[in-house]
Amino acid sequence: MNAPLARRSWFEATARARIKGLLDAGSFAEILPPAAAEPSPHLAQLDLPGAFDDGVVIGCGRLAEKAVFVAAQEGQFMGGAVGEIHGAKIVGLLRRAVEEKPAAVLLLIDSGGVRLHEANAGLIAISEIMRAVLDARAAGVPVVALVGGSCGAFGGMGIVAKLCSAILISEEGRLALSGPEVIETVMGVEEFDSKDRALVWRITGGKHRYLMGDCAMLVDDDLAAFRAGAVAYLGEHSEPPPSLAELRASQRRLENRLAAYGQLRDGLEVWAALGVADPQSVPLLERDELVALKEGLPT
Repeated sequence: MNAPLARRSWFEATARARIKGLLDAGSFAEILPPAAAEPSPHLAQLDLPGAFDDGVVIGCGRLAEKAVFVAAQEGQFMGGAVGEIHGAKIVGLLRRAVEEKPAAVLLLIDSGGVRLHEANAGLIAISEIMRAVLDARAAGVPVVALVGGSCGAFGGMGIVAKLCSAILISEEGRLALSGPEVIETVMGVEEFDSKDRALVWRITGGKHRYLMGDCAMLVDDDLAAFRAGAVAYLGEHSEPPPSLAELRASQRRLENRLAAYGQLRDGLEVWAALGVADPQSVPLLERDELVALKEGLPT
């Protein structure tokens, strides 16, 4: 009898390790590999160390025998922050997807947002990624965000994640517009204590985002679990271009959500308002228990 395979944490893995664990063995072909280095010229001008891939790995491969494109951010390089070259690589991959029509584009997001060292160049890069995601979806190519890294999906990449066809997230993943440290810096520790890890995860963490309906799937912190989740999602969903009626319905849902929960200050309060009988138990629930809890909530 074979022993079960050891779990390999997505949270702790590098960008390349995540790609290797996600795709079919030996199928990944990197675009702009180390021999074709494109480091950021802006960092060099500031005498800051760069990286040959500028913190993002892009390429083509196969997932359960389906052709896919992949972009994986490296959170260990400048917190996965997006600069000009970093963003251009993701945009180029998405534009190629419009032409070649793979089964999906998988964005392995691990980013605190825009690289402040590059200022406007980073902001422009984020806006171009947003447009490219929508262009790919309009062309019938699903764009799926996988969130579970140490940097989460914040700032511009948080917006990008929400523009995707779907988000797969782990309990360890985080998703929001402004990061906790940014909120604390601007509004003060009384508004948000970024050092209160339990509070941070109750507001931005994967369990909360899944309960709120922000994510299509909650998966375990495991390379194999993210792979299985991506395979299952692509096996069950196609990508019709979003209609105006669907966009308006989504806007109404957001307006209703703001009215219902906008004055609440903690995930515990939100979970109670959602109908969770014992909000304090949510952080302790295993993945399957939380999925069952969500399915049993009032609609």
